[in-house]
Amino acid sequence: MSRWTLCKRRDFILRLCQLGFDGPFSGTRHQFMVYKQHRLAIPSNTEYSVPQLRMTIGEVQGIIG
Repeated sequence: MSRWTLCKRRDFILRLCQLGFDGPFSGTRHQFMVYKQHRLAIPSNTEYSVPQLRMTIGEVQGIIG
């Protein structure tokens, strides 16, 4: 099993686009990406920590199914 490592924001957004998300679009506090009728808030950090990645990937799994 591979270890989780930090991820750059740009790389994460690129992967979401490959999964079919559109954006990022400007919101009030965070940017967001859209998948069909679902919105996913994208944190503004330049690099995501492992817990932050796990939480966001969990949200992506819930959206995609």
